[in-house]
Amino acid sequence: MALVPYNDTLLPALAKLHESSAEFDLANHRIRISQNWNQLGVAAVVWDAAVVLCMFLEMGTIDLKGKRAIELGAGTGLVGIVAALLGAKVTITDRKPALEFLAANVQENIPPNQQPSAQVSELTWGENLDLYPPGSYELVLGADIVYLEETFPALLKTLEHLSSENTVVLLSCRIRYERDERFLMDLKRRFSVEEVHYDSERDVHIYRAVKNTSKTEL
Repeated sequence: MALVPYNDTLLPALAKLHESSAEFDLANHRIRISQNWNQLGVAAVVWDAAVVLCMFLEMGTIDLKGKRAIELGAGTGLVGIVAALLGAKVTITDRKPALEFLAANVQENIPPNQQPSAQVSELTWGENLDLYPPGSYELVLGADIVYLEETFPALLKTLEHLSSENTVVLLSCRIRYERDERFLMDLKRRFSVEEVHYDSERDVHIYRAVKNTSKTEL
């Protein structure tokens, strides 16, 4: 996975990403997430967008109990873990190289009696989507997955496949570049999109998207 370019002036703020673990008090649990920047890069560290999305889920705006959810590009798995701890039945996905690392974090942080509520699964956007029943999820989660322009068509295809008109998609992200704005415009051609939360301290937006009844094909 390619790294997101950052200015040198931001590098001191990224020091926490090179730590071997990060701890959070979320969903009435102390969560310890292992990190490994050197091995997996951006896929193996906790980004602010994930923390903000977890905090938003904690607010209870969306009732997660018993909901069928899927997280895309899960990385360390923090968002999926919190969703499971809050009562959702979550499929936590990423590409194959990240799965072992992801599964270890899930196993460490979800109590044994709740383990069946969190399934780790391989999903490369746009590929083998037939393995995931179309429109069968009530909630689709993504934190900081809008950043590589070459992945946008596959991500949009995946979101459309996983969503029905009753599915809520929550995307937590920074809007760094014009290409990110273009992604949102493309998303709005297929989904009704609204910003539901903004964390000014971390400069993270959360967008809620619901598939348009009149579907536009990719």
